[in-house]
Amino acid sequence: MAVAIKKPDTKDMSTPHWHEQANEIQKYGTVTQDLPLGLSADVRAKSCKALNQLLADSIALRDMYKKHHWQVAGPTFYQLHLLFDKHFEEQVEIVDTIAERVQLLGGVTIAMGGDVAEVTRIARPPRGKEEVPVQISRLLEAHKIIIEECRDIAKQADENGDDGTNDLAVSDVLRANELQAWFIMQHLVDMPLVHAS
Repeated sequence: MAVAIKKPDTKDMSTPHWHEQANEIQKYGTVTQDLPLGLSADVRAKSCKALNQLLADSIALRDMYKKHHWQVAGPTFYQLHLLFDKHFEEQVEIVDTIAERVQLLGGVTIAMGGDVAEVTRIARPPRGKEEVPVQISRLLEAHKIIIEECRDIAKQADENGDDGTNDLAVSDVLRANELQAWFIMQHLVDMPLVHAS
C-alpha cells in the first residue's frame, strides 16, 4: 500500500512565524564541554571570561569613538572628525575578532548595549558635548584600561597554553590600541600652530 505524502500548506510557508520563543540554548558564562581544540573546558572558560570583559570594554570604546566623531568641535574638527571615525571602524573589527574568539572557544559573547553598560570598566561619558581635550582624555583612559587587560589576558593565556587567545590579545587588540592611543595623545601636545616658540 502506498503512503500518501502530505504536501505542505502553502499558506503556512509564506506566513512569517515571528512570535517564536524558546529557552536559551547556551547560558552566558558557560562553555561547551567537548571541542577538538586541545584546551580543557576550564582553560576555555577562563579565556572566555577575560575576553568577554575585553569585549565589553572594546564595545564601550568603539561607541565612544562614534559619539566623539559626531560631537567634536573646534579648530581641529575636521582632523579629529575623520580620525575618530577611522578609529571607530578599526574598533568594529577588533570587537568582531574578540567575539569570534569567544564563540570559537565554546563560549557566549556579551553583545547588547545594556549588558555591556553593566559590565564595562570604562566610565560612561555624559550624553552632551564636551571639549576636545576632555573627549581625548576619556579615550586615552579607555585605551589604558584595554591595554592593561590585553597584557593580563596574554599572560594568563600563555600560562594556560591558549596560544590563540594570547596572539589575539597581543597582535589584534594590544597593538591596535597602542597605535590609536598614540595618534590621539599627540592632539594634547601644546604646540604652536603658526609661530615657533
